[in-house]
Amino acid sequence: MEELVAPIPLEESHKLALDGKHKTTAENVKRPAPKAGGCRIEGYVRVKKVPGNLIISARSGAHSFDTSEMNMSHVISHLSFGRKLSPKVMSDVQRLIPYLGGSHDRLNGRSFINHREVGANVTIEHYLQIVKTEVITRRYSREHSLLEEYEYTAHSSLVQSIYIPAAKFHFELSPMQVVITEDPKSFSHFITNVCAIIGGVFTVAGILDAILHNTMRLMKKVEIGKNF
Repeated sequence: MEELVAPIPLEESHKLALDGKHKTTAENVKRPAPKAGGCRIEGYVRVKKVPGNLIISARSGAHSFDTSEMNMSHVISHLSFGRKLSPKVMSDVQRLIPYLGGSHDRLNGRSFINHREVGANVTIEHYLQIVKTEVITRRYSREHSLLEEYEYTAHSSLVQSIYIPAAKFHFELSPMQVVITEDPKSFSHFITNVCAIIGGVFTVAGILDAILHNTMRLMKKVEIGKNF
């Protein structure tokens, strides 16, 4: 195969893809195959709002697999439920409710590596509990739904079985829902708070004045007693 591939000229784009960040030359560059195989999976799946499973595994009717040599280690770059939020909407929501998004995309950026300590035929399972969160704001005396998102908590484990190893995602939508409502304060409420603050300041000032006055009177009585 190397003798057949060597005389085939490569286009400039193919050279860039093969050479990576290195500069291309007129000669064809041969690189050894990676020692470990892998793949990148990207996309979305439409599911119903019922418990379900998302299973990633090797399947082929024309090939056989040595399950003892299969390693389902993986890195989750992004996993979320519902529509993807735009940066503008997410910034507005976090500005209104700072604690929102605490468990959002909990598996993002996490690595799940099987170091062969458990043994062969290891399946990595993720259990996801999904909770719907809705943020409602009031505009012109009307309720407006700012966003609907699905947050989840995840628990992962390694399971050894006799079947072909897989990466499984078990998801279950909670019957509970979190509704966050923003109630704007009226101008009268603001005036009431200002009056309460002013009244509190005068009350504290009166207490301090009374304490200072009584202390001065007591000191004068003590001085008069010493003179007699």
